[in-house]
Amino acid sequence: MTDTALQSPEGGVPKRLPIGGPAAWTGAEMAHSDAWQRTISDQSVAEIEAALAGVKAKGLAWQEIGKADFALPTFGAELAEVGRLLEDGPGLVRLRGLPVERWDEAERKCVFFGLSTHLGTARSQTVRGELMSAITDEADRARRGAVQAKDGSTFLSSRGRVHSTGQLRYHTDRVDVVGLLCVNKAWRGGLSKVASAVAIHDAMLTRRPDLLELLFQDYHRSRLGEEDLSNKAYYALPVFAMCGPHFTTHYSRTYVEAAELNPELPKLTPQQWEALDLLAELAEELCLSMTLEPGDMQFLNNHVIFHARTAYEDDPAGERPRLLYRLWLSVPNSRPLPESHAVLFGDVRPGALRGGIRPMAG
Repeated sequence: MTDTALQSPEGGVPKRLPIGGPAAWTGAEMAHSDAWQRTISDQSVAEIEAALAGVKAKGLAWQEIGKADFALPTFGAELAEVGRLLEDGPGLVRLRGLPVERWDEAERKCVFFGLSTHLGTARSQTVRGELMSAITDEADRARRGAVQAKDGSTFLSSRGRVHSTGQLRYHTDRVDVVGLLCVNKAWRGGLSKVASAVAIHDAMLTRRPDLLELLFQDYHRSRLGEEDLSNKAYYALPVFAMCGPHFTTHYSRTYVEAAELNPELPKLTPQQWEALDLLAELAEELCLSMTLEPGDMQFLNNHVIFHARTAYEDDPAGERPRLLYRLWLSVPNSRPLPESHAVLFGDVRPGALRGGIRPMAG
């Protein structure tokens, strides 16, 4: 991956270069490739079943499982390759064929968490120290993190929107890798959409380099009350950034829009909004859409991948509502991040234990 910016001879605006590489893919290319997805073999399923039996024999709860507790003699090597693909490849992997229907809720969580220990360390997703989220429609929970907009309407946080049936716009999570396990798919809709931030960067460089440059500048974001009260209510970060030759992105339009409601913060310019609009347009143009089936696991590198979801409807009978489990993982082969990203990730060194939301004392 090459450095995307060269200083101009006059010392002015840097001249950016395409990033390219295996993470610069388009949805059309990925739709005709199996390089990013694997089917779990019967032998691997047997290893997983044996590891689950071992965990149950020890009386471990899912959150107590360590890598040594979930031995995978051959499948562990495949998961190591998954980790390599996430950091040095396309940044996207789907594993298919986990027999989730065989297990109850506790067993499914043990399996998903146990498998994740071969990729990284789970990080908290809330101030309550929640390590695994159940992604489903929870109307009451969706009100958390809400603020009142100027017109009196309720503005839901990104987290609130996740726990609804509504559309989710392209965004990243504040950790190296996000993992999803599908238990039940939606009755209708709920497509997973992923797009390469690297490909978006390179396309924007060709079409509108002036707008690309704006995305390397700070955008204020609100924390929407979802974090430890010792943090400021807002922070500023660029959408795109480089640390030497290493690219990274961090973005959720919801948090930017929420920051606009704060009268103490400077308002975005029309050109900055135009840059975000073009980012969304390119993400839709270049994305890969997929239906996550029960037993599918999807892992994404948040430094190079945006993800989104279409709106969905649950089973009218209410028997099998859409349900996915989500993990946030700090991985040992992660890239270095700019110092500016310490405001979210804490430690920006490569391979450091970082990211997530710091649990509140007590």
